[in-house]
This record gives sequence, C-alpha cells and structure tokens, in this order.
Amino acid sequence: MAERSQLRLGAFLYPTGHHIAAWRHPDAQADAGSNFAHYVELAQLAERGKFDLIFMADGVGTRGTDIEALSRTATRYVAQFEPITLLSALAAVTRNIGFVATASTSYNEPYHIARKFASLDHISGGRAGWNLVTSSSEHEAHNFGRDEHYAHGERYERAEEFADVVTGLWDTWEEGAFPRDKQSGLYFDPDKQHVLNHKGKFFKVRGPLNVARSPQGHPVLVQAGSSEPGKELAARTAEVVFTAHQTFEDARAFYTDLKGRLRKYGRHADDLKVMPGIFPVVGLTIAEAEEKFEQIQELIHPVVGLALLSGMTGGVDLSAYPLDGPVPALPETNASKSRQRLLLDLAHRENLTIRQLYLRIAGARGHRQIVGTPAQIADEMQHWFTGGAADGFNIMPPHLPVGLHHFVDLVLPELRRRGLFRNEYEGTTLRQNLGLRTPQHPASAPLAAE
Repeated sequence: MAERSQLRLGAFLYPTGHHIAAWRHPDAQADAGSNFAHYVELAQLAERGKFDLIFMADGVGTRGTDIEALSRTATRYVAQFEPITLLSALAAVTRNIGFVATASTSYNEPYHIARKFASLDHISGGRAGWNLVTSSSEHEAHNFGRDEHYAHGERYERAEEFADVVTGLWDTWEEGAFPRDKQSGLYFDPDKQHVLNHKGKFFKVRGPLNVARSPQGHPVLVQAGSSEPGKELAARTAEVVFTAHQTFEDARAFYTDLKGRLRKYGRHADDLKVMPGIFPVVGLTIAEAEEKFEQIQELIHPVVGLALLSGMTGGVDLSAYPLDGPVPALPETNASKSRQRLLLDLAHRENLTIRQLYLRIAGARGHRQIVGTPAQIADEMQHWFTGGAADGFNIMPPHLPVGLHHFVDLVLPELRRRGLFRNEYEGTTLRQNLGLRTPQHPASAPLAAE
C-alpha cells in the first residue's frame, strides 16, 4: 500500500478549465468539451505528472434555463462528452493513471452503473472509479419524466440502496469463475456465480451481472456529498471523498468527523481518502500569479457570474437584488445543501456583496483558491496534509491545458523536493496507487478467517 507520507492527487478536468470564464482565456481550448485530442493531451500530461487519477464531473442536463447566461458559458454541462465513454477511450492511450467518472443515483439504474463501471475497469486494467452522487439540479429531473426533483432526504435514501445493489452486482462472480475450458466445455463455474435477487424500497434487481469480476475486485467507490446524509453515506460506502472547504479549520473538522464515523461500520481510517478540491493559480512570483488571476477574472460576464451564484445557492433569482449590496437571507435549498451553506457562511464571514461573492467563487466554486508561487501553493497543501485536514487534493486548473501544465511543471517538483509526492507509480491499479485494500468476495471471507 502507498504510505500516508505521500499525497494523493486527482486532476479534476472541466473541459476548458474550472474558472467560469475559462473558455474566453487566450490560452484555453475553447472547443474542449467536444475535442478528444484535447483530453488525450490532458490525460497523458497528468500521467506524466504521476497523478493518481483523472476526475470527471457530470450532469444529465444543462444547469439553468437562463439562455442569456447559458449562451455565454462552457461550464454548465452545455456541450461535453459523456464521461464513461470518454474515459474508456482514454484508457487506451494511458497505462497507469486512474479514471473516476460521475454517475448519479437519481437518474440511473443500478444495473446500468454496475455494468458500465465494471466494463471500464476491465478496459483500463483496473483503473476505474465511480463518483457516486445524488443529482442536485432540478433541471435533470425534467429530462427523466419528472416535474420536480427528488427531495434531499429521499435522494440519499435512494442512493444508499443504489450503492448496495451496485456492489452486490459487482459480487456476482468470484475470482476464477471463468475457466473457459475448451476441452471440458465448461465456460464458467456455476458454483462461483452469485445471483443477487435484491428486493428493496426503490429497486428490484435479480442479476446476475453480465460482466466478469472487476480486476480491482470492485471499482473504487468515490463520494462527494458533505451534508449530514452525505457524510453518513460516505462513511459506510466510500473509499475516496471529494469535498470543498474554504479554511483549514473547517477542512480539519470535516476530516476528523468523517474518519470518526468509520469505526461503526467496521472500517479503518486508511480505508477512506479525503481529497479536498483546490484551485491553484501559479506564478513564478506572487505578482505574476496575481496578474494571471486578474486577467481571467476580467473575462467574467456579470450575467454569467450572477447565474453561477444563483445556481450554487439553490436556484434563487438574485437579479432583483443590487449587485453591490449584501447577499440576502435565502431559503433552504433542495439542491446541494452543503455548498449553499458554505457560500452563505463565506459571504457573511467576510461581509461580501453579491458581486464580490460571485467573483470569489468564479474559479473554485467554493473550493480553496490559492494564488501564488509554487512554494506558496506547496506550503498550503503541506499544511493541510500534515495538519490532519486532507489525505490529498483534487487539483482544479483555472484554464486548460495551460493550467495543468503549470501545476505539473512547477508545483509537483516542489512537492517532490519535500518528499510529499511520488516519483513513480507504486502499482498498476487505482487501488494500489491510492493505498486502498482490494475488496474480498463474500464467499471467500470464511476461508480468509481460518
């Protein structure tokens, strides 16, 4: 297993970059969402940097109905590849880096998800991970025969059962279930097939899964929710958690809370890696970094900034409020409760206006933003890592491909000089590189205990 002394790193790839105005930057690949060659470059660059994984967010619908704002952005799922399809193709042009794709439990069926991620794990040779999310957007509901979104509590109750069905289907086959013995005529061993026969509140799934057991046992299970139900789901099921925090104190409190919940599920602290997102703007000097940041900030159209803030705080129409006035009290959302709370706390803590708040989140969307030199960025990462606030980070480049190049070429050497990041991959699977255990098939557990 990888040691705790080494950071885990994910490359979080929005098509043109994470800044809301990234596509307008002179160095950005504006058609990135539909440009496969662009993703090949990024995947191979991240692998050259020895990142653990590439992470793809996703949504099954565009975010918002404000056509004026949508027509001016490339980051609200307007035009981009479906991630499992894309990552399957990228697996053919890489050898070591892991692939984590987002797929919602709200608007999918467990059998589909189990089959797709098991297939990706085989195609990639054991490098797949599923980012389990509950959809937070009302707009997705309208694409799946619903007039309104599932309530927050129901979404998580459904997600709990969904995860159990998927992992149960992944246990359809034991290791060595397919002898494919031409002489005897035996293709698979019936004693090593386990039919699920699940019957629950939300799903009725017989099985078996028609994909052999994953090279990793199971694809790595990733979770991103930070609400109370989200943390409980993560403590029971997740192996990696992506999260957003503005301060070291909040990040450490979340880390301690989440790791402390594992014991009641018979799990250990090392069974779960916490990887907050960070948005690094890298310059050889602090003045250069600040100049780069201001350059991209100036590209934000006010309509886009306001729409971003409205969407992330629960879909409330903020256009009636003065842009340079305070952020008003907002009703509790049925969307992402943890992100709404984070942004409102930030606005009140720093007394930000509506305009100042959307400018503040235009790059990182509530994640930690660091504008500085390679040493300053490494200082912050080291502080969070050694101080018990993170096991690693999900890196969110401002614009692509240049932003990822800057991190790989400037920040990673600084982390390596400090002994905080690998020089070579430890293994060939995502689990091996993350330092995670391989799930044991339930049928073999008694044998292991003897």
